[in-house]
Amino acid sequence: MAIKPREQWYDIAKDLNWTSKYVSEDELFPENMSGSEGISKEVWEEFDEPYKMSYPEYVKVQREKDAGAYSVKAALERAEIVKNSDPGWVSVLKAHYGAIAVGEYTAVTGEARMARFSKAPGNRNMAVFGMLDETRHAQLQLYFPHEYCKTDRQFDWAWKAYHQNEWAAIAARSLFDDIIAGRDAMSVAIMLTFSFESGFTNMQFLGLAADAAEAGDYTFSNVISSIQTDESRHAQQGAPILEILVKNGRKEEAQKKVDVAIWRSWRLFAVLTGPIMDYYTPVEHRSMSFKEFMLEWIVGQFERSLLDLGLEKPWYWDLFMEELDSCHHGYHLGVWYWRPTVWWNPAAGVGLEERNWLEEKYPGWNERWGECWDVVTDNLINDRESLTLPETLPLVDNMNQLPICGIPGDKHWDMNVYSVEKNNRIYHFSNEVDKWIFECYPEQYEGHKSIIDRFLGGEIQPMTLEGALKYMGFEGDAEIGRDAHNYSWIDKSFGEFKKAI
Repeated sequence: MAIKPREQWYDIAKDLNWTSKYVSEDELFPENMSGSEGISKEVWEEFDEPYKMSYPEYVKVQREKDAGAYSVKAALERAEIVKNSDPGWVSVLKAHYGAIAVGEYTAVTGEARMARFSKAPGNRNMAVFGMLDETRHAQLQLYFPHEYCKTDRQFDWAWKAYHQNEWAAIAARSLFDDIIAGRDAMSVAIMLTFSFESGFTNMQFLGLAADAAEAGDYTFSNVISSIQTDESRHAQQGAPILEILVKNGRKEEAQKKVDVAIWRSWRLFAVLTGPIMDYYTPVEHRSMSFKEFMLEWIVGQFERSLLDLGLEKPWYWDLFMEELDSCHHGYHLGVWYWRPTVWWNPAAGVGLEERNWLEEKYPGWNERWGECWDVVTDNLINDRESLTLPETLPLVDNMNQLPICGIPGDKHWDMNVYSVEKNNRIYHFSNEVDKWIFECYPEQYEGHKSIIDRFLGGEIQPMTLEGALKYMGFEGDAEIGRDAHNYSWIDKSFGEFKKAI
């Protein structure tokens, strides 16, 4: 068959179903692992993947991709991009590798679950390639930062982050454990490949690839572009699953899983990619704002995809659209303030030029967030750095594991806490959507302790910030975060700030 055109044999070769003789179908595909929603094996055979690829084709293409990525790295090693780049861009690399690299190994688990337990043979076939993809992605994103560990220990967190109790790593694990490790095969296809990968990894990889190229970091741009070409293929597994579910009367459960995954993905990327694009990347190298990228790559895409599949926009869509103007600004301010608790050096990104850019992209930014940064700047100018550093930990959302924050300012203050009591324990959420998700699947979440639950429960000793840093896995001052530019941005804004006050 290998010498015949693929279209003559592919549909036969991908049909991996068989009639089991020694166990029943329910034993072969247990519902808690397959998530088939009672739909028959014959119906699941209708799964038709948009990307059709044979193993020889796969190996040939991937070999070429790897050769390209590694050759670019070798060719540009003498450029010493980390040594010569803006410190804010170096922090982009550290934050990305720590948050994403080992998470790719978790995605291998999700693909393996589909490869073994999905009732759709086409899904199983695609997921085998997906397993290989995710293994490759993890290896690339661990190999590339490894060379920098000898001169900068923060790069070691590319491997270390997921093995520690650092709060941002807990938040990332919370998402991936939920939509990958803790779900059945069909749910993984919907929540990981459709909701997370077809949308949000586009933002992380394509957006950063564009900014990396603008910043002259062609090594990083090349490697994450190489990864994204895989994502665009295996991310297509979810749509055929959703089509079958909707067609066979399972629209409500399919819609709920999409809604949960989109919101959970949004909150993690708001704290990771939002600050990276709007604050860490040098302003002259920004291809577009975080909001602009979201509107182009996420909002429009999901609206079209959901409606084409017979689903609706998530019920919280208006709130989601509102948060594009605010959520990541609050997270950025919080991460910068709690900078000793992260494995990278947050860039404030609020010099005069940056403020003008932020006001242009987010009208009203100076009135809201700028006032907070005015206080920070005043304290730093007057040698009160201690007032810009934390003494304890913030209240954390029990769903997304991120600090609870709102929009500052007398005109805009919108801080709210939504709470649920279950089994004599109170859970706190920063918004009604996280509360709704918890109430949809309480058994999925109620056993988890946030970093604050652990702190107040006495698991962190001593109960001080220093004790918390040790619990989070930081080994010495070389690993904890500091202002990326060592406050040099104050010099740029001092004159205008002084006039303002």
